[in-house]
Amino acid sequence: MYDITALGEVLIDFTPSGFSENGGILFEQNPGGAPANVLAVLSKFQKRTSFIGKVGSDQFGTFLRNTLQQINVDTSGLVTSVQTNTTLAFVHLDNTGDRTFSFYRDPGADTTLEVEEVNFDTIKDSRIFHFGSVSMTHNPSAETTLAAVSFAKEKGVLISFDPNLRESLWGNLDQAKEMMFKGLQLSDIVKISEEELVFLTGVSDLEKGSRLIWTNFQVPLLFITLGGNGCFFRYGETTGLVPGYEVNVQDTTGAGDGFLGGVLYKVLEKDGKIDNLSTEELTEIASFANAVGALATTKRGAILSMPTLDETNSLITSKATIKENK
Repeated sequence: MYDITALGEVLIDFTPSGFSENGGILFEQNPGGAPANVLAVLSKFQKRTSFIGKVGSDQFGTFLRNTLQQINVDTSGLVTSVQTNTTLAFVHLDNTGDRTFSFYRDPGADTTLEVEEVNFDTIKDSRIFHFGSVSMTHNPSAETTLAAVSFAKEKGVLISFDPNLRESLWGNLDQAKEMMFKGLQLSDIVKISEEELVFLTGVSDLEKGSRLIWTNFQVPLLFITLGGNGCFFRYGETTGLVPGYEVNVQDTTGAGDGFLGGVLYKVLEKDGKIDNLSTEELTEIASFANAVGALATTKRGAILSMPTLDETNSLITSKATIKENK
């Protein structure tokens, strides 16, 4: 039995790490990929995790498999392709630590995952199944993703979804929206950014946009991340705005994944159920997730920058202490 199984991309993030003597940008090899980042949080928090995906039979694929194994993610579902290389992403950071990506993925091994390569028993034996939209940009991985999510739905597994819009990976943004809508229709827990809210609904107002998603797709639990300003949540008619944490930001890569990992940890701690959550419980989940996401920005990279449970609780405690002193 797994606490969570995630399907999708695991890739190399080449992250800026200073300059050479000649003034050229130096890049550091870091393991990443949104679904794998989410698992990194939960593995560090001592949850049983499993990854389903595909890498190339190259040094990058070997590095990624070893990294997942080192943080105790089960990799029996990680397939190796001999035809295609592991996907690479070069991260570009601005002076605030915010990032954009350049992907080398035409195709990447992650897009070639076939339905026949998925062990569906792993999904059936999981409390939560998590996926994103990056695995839905191309076939066969798009068909495989939808088959896996539909199977999880049939088996009563709680489903987590991150639309995770990366415009450069889609040939057509109408197709991106269509695939994300399919994901929303099948999901129980969804995390989106402010930009993704506008993309999916056409409105920037948190209250109105979240209501559209709830009304159109019946998403039970929705979170909208607001960067350093925290997050907004909707649980049916219940909504809330939960402030974030002030930290020394180095690299925002993986912050949203850290946030979602924090949400799923709290859900697992509540027996993996999202029934009858009170406003107090929802605020507690959101505040904890904000802390995980904030701490993920204090180091370069994604998988290796995820905090421990002790670090997360310490940040929450320190903020509470500051409030009391005031």
